[in-house]
Amino acid sequence: MEAKDTFFSKKETLNVNGRLISPSFPLVMGIVNITPDSFYSGSRVNAESEVLRRCEQILSEGGEIIDIGAYSSRPDAEDISTAEEKERLAKVLGKIRKEFPYAIISVDTYRSEVASMAVKEFGADLINDISGGTLDADMFETIASLHVPYILMHMKGTPQTMKTLSKYDNLTHEILMFFAERVNSLKKMGVADIIIDPGFGFAKNIAQNFQLLSNLDKFRFLNLPVLAGLSRKSFIYKTLNQSPEEALTGTISMNTIALLKGADILRVHDVKEAVECVRLFRAYNQQADKN
Repeated sequence: MEAKDTFFSKKETLNVNGRLISPSFPLVMGIVNITPDSFYSGSRVNAESEVLRRCEQILSEGGEIIDIGAYSSRPDAEDISTAEEKERLAKVLGKIRKEFPYAIISVDTYRSEVASMAVKEFGADLINDISGGTLDADMFETIASLHVPYILMHMKGTPQTMKTLSKYDNLTHEILMFFAERVNSLKKMGVADIIIDPGFGFAKNIAQNFQLLSNLDKFRFLNLPVLAGLSRKSFIYKTLNQSPEEALTGTISMNTIALLKGADILRVHDVKEAVECVRLFRAYNQQADKN
């Protein structure tokens, strides 16, 4: 990417809705789930006061991005309507923006209509699409018209079917080709700021998730920021014979590996621990550079 004032250019300033912000890589994105059925119970917040407290917690603990979702993407999650997803978001986005006017707000949706509402009516800064544009044919054109950064994630199928779609001939190569094709389409439409997310846990089994993590550095080939969403995922807690609620230590371990493999953004439930992980990673790198 050209070292200019684009959102995730690794340079001295970032352009977020016209605001120049000094970067500190890697970044931590804190999860806010306004859903009743997200896989990790500790991430669910529904009352407006709970949502605002959660956003305040993310920012006070050092998170740079708030990622808010109203549609659960866990396997076999209920497929709610577009209208319900919009209604859930509309109840809180305005209040979040008013309470935290300078916060970077990402909206987790694969629906172009929801993305448009979030940006135009409530000033959302990013769109985080778990489907990489595969579930809504209008998403890419919508993102191009909105002029906001776009998180392009890899997934096959839908949250309801993805568990049955984990067959690959060459996992890393196929995902790289998926990104190359879709990034090319986005750039032709004028989308300048794209973040890629390999989609840990989405149409990948336990062994494939570990394989993907071991090959995460290969995604640097695309010269785009890489997001790692590993937090309390099933491949962690199932390997440890735990529940999602017990998987913090495992998450920290996997986040550390992701940072060593070149992740630029960690999407997490536990912001304080991820920020501490990033601080130690930076300190390690600074010392290593001196040797």
